[in-house]
Amino acid sequence: MLKAFRLPLAALAALTLLRLAVAASLPLVPDEAYYWVWSRALAAGYPDHPPMVALWLRVGTMLAGDGALGVRLLSPLSVAIASLLLADAANRLLPDRRTGVRAAALLNATLLFGGVGVLMTPDTPLLAFWIACLWALARLIHGGNPRWWLAIGLFAGLAMASKYTAALLWLGIAVWLLVTPSARPWLRQAAPWLGALVGLAAFLPVVSWEASHDWVSIARQGGRIRDWHAGDSARFLGELLVGQVGLATPLIFAFFVAGIVEAARQAWRTRDPAWTLLAALTLPAVLLFMEHAFGDRVQGNWPAIVYPAAAIAAIGLWSPIWRRLTTPAIATGLAITLLAYLLAIVPLLPAGIDPIARQLEGWDAFARQVEAVQREAGAAFVAADQYGVAAKLARALPADVRMVSVDGRWAQTDLPRTAIAGQTGILVNNARMAGARSGGPWSTLTEIGQAARQRGGATIEQFWIYRVTGAADAKAAVVLPRP
Repeated sequence: MLKAFRLPLAALAALTLLRLAVAASLPLVPDEAYYWVWSRALAAGYPDHPPMVALWLRVGTMLAGDGALGVRLLSPLSVAIASLLLADAANRLLPDRRTGVRAAALLNATLLFGGVGVLMTPDTPLLAFWIACLWALARLIHGGNPRWWLAIGLFAGLAMASKYTAALLWLGIAVWLLVTPSARPWLRQAAPWLGALVGLAAFLPVVSWEASHDWVSIARQGGRIRDWHAGDSARFLGELLVGQVGLATPLIFAFFVAGIVEAARQAWRTRDPAWTLLAALTLPAVLLFMEHAFGDRVQGNWPAIVYPAAAIAAIGLWSPIWRRLTTPAIATGLAITLLAYLLAIVPLLPAGIDPIARQLEGWDAFARQVEAVQREAGAAFVAADQYGVAAKLARALPADVRMVSVDGRWAQTDLPRTAIAGQTGILVNNARMAGARSGGPWSTLTEIGQAARQRGGATIEQFWIYRVTGAADAKAAVVLPRP
């Protein structure tokens, strides 16, 4: 049997090595630099997300240094492990369909999963633990051993400590237990409740941190729910649809939709525990994101949690047309993902229309421009009030340049503070301000120069540089760490 899996395992190993190479060769995007700053001040929570991404990033940098490979090390490795777990889960949930290898291949061929496998964002640990929980649920369904509930609870709790959208994983498990006749007896046993306690224990440090920091990240993420622009619903729904067609890749998107529909049909008709689980882990999230799109934008990465169960359900389709399309769908998806990797490493599109360039290009040269202005002005510090810009400059400026941030979200971290009252520095911002002004942390603000992120002479992003003086009542700014 092992011989039959040699080729898929070799393909997964080759894909993982490719992802490691791509991860090592690309500059960090601003959000990754932001999470790297978090990792230098480990805590049980942060202003935007739970702490897991910072913990994973810290482990990676301890093993491989503070460069791009260290920051992203656990992304390709965790995706490879998750792929093996998904394949095993698929084989146990739908044993008569020989789904495992093809389900894992379908998931890995999506552009979104290809990005998760290279970049380090909260989606990376979220998907790893989500898939691990799905795998433990499949083991439970296949064998019935109640001890699997402890693993289910642990992985669900760690997923919540990665990103709050993991609440939909808990919801899916609850729905599955309630609507599946063969699973309902578990509710009268201790094992599921013990598993839930394990999951809550894994998430409890995040709750404790939030309670002591005014529930800052829950309020920030929950604030998205309050935004409602019904007049833009058609545009938001269109963006959601087009975005998922692109991120899943077109043929795989069709597979996912058909698979979710099939899971819902089978769950409704048969209450089969495997198909009902696949429906419970996809349909609630799909409905929630569609509802959200009626009043606000759904970020393209949010539906990533639907992909694992959808991949298994999609390969469970058994009609001849779907079986014939499986190989073309996987091949097309991988080709698109490999093209995206190529475009990230070798920019071929004009800078003005290249979305990858907007995130990756020109940061080092931009930092040198900022340093030159700082040296000429004799400024005591460089400041930025945009978290991504501040984090990127912290990694690119020389170690003797004091890099501070006055973005309010940094106040919720344990990073060291520095007094700026009465000190003269420079402020970097990508918005032009109307000359000198008072207010905020500055008593004076005067434009003294410009800088830009460029590629081949084409401007990607323009910045203005200001000489500033810290106001007498300015709160202590945060000093950002350096590699």
